[in-house]
Amino acid sequence: MAGMREEKARKTRAKLVAVARRLFAKNGFAATSTEEILDKAGVTRGALYHHFADKAALFEAVCIALHEEAVAAIGKAADDSAGPFEALLEGSRAWLAHFARPEVNRILIVEAPAVLGWEKWNALDAAHGFGELMQGVEAARKAGAIRDIAAEELAVLLNGAMNAAVLWSGHKGGKAPARMEKALTELLTALKRDRTKTWSRSSFP
Repeated sequence: MAGMREEKARKTRAKLVAVARRLFAKNGFAATSTEEILDKAGVTRGALYHHFADKAALFEAVCIALHEEAVAAIGKAADDSAGPFEALLEGSRAWLAHFARPEVNRILIVEAPAVLGWEKWNALDAAHGFGELMQGVEAARKAGAIRDIAAEELAVLLNGAMNAAVLWSGHKGGKAPARMEKALTELLTALKRDRTKTWSRSSFP
């Protein structure tokens, strides 16, 4: 009996998150009422508050689900890559593709900083996509596949650039992601270490 109750609760929570995700993506957080979520999900207010303290907590759960999808996409892209640099490149492309999706862009990039607050939004980013990026940068650096730049600092710079990129792409009517992917590829390729040259102070003018 307890197992059945737990399964029912799990399904109810998943349904609330799925419905809220669709509504937040379509209408935005402010324009989505709790009543509309309850109506579309077919659950009671008591069921909602059993799982979430308020609408903002439900929004945060949606954000976490979207971040987890991004981590899965990044992991798959990196795992299918030929080496550390390729893993960094393909993982970054996967991140960009995921966050460029209109629903993800609106919820995670446009609305989440305001709804959750900068500190919580940044913590979610650090716990998910940024962690994957940091691992990718460190692996490529240790393998000598990219220039010897401090991994954390480089990851912060790349993360900021990609967050800005998907925000910018969101204002371009869906036409920018391919262009931005090309620019990202060129940026990361510029970080590759040229093994054919021996760098020294005399190499610079």
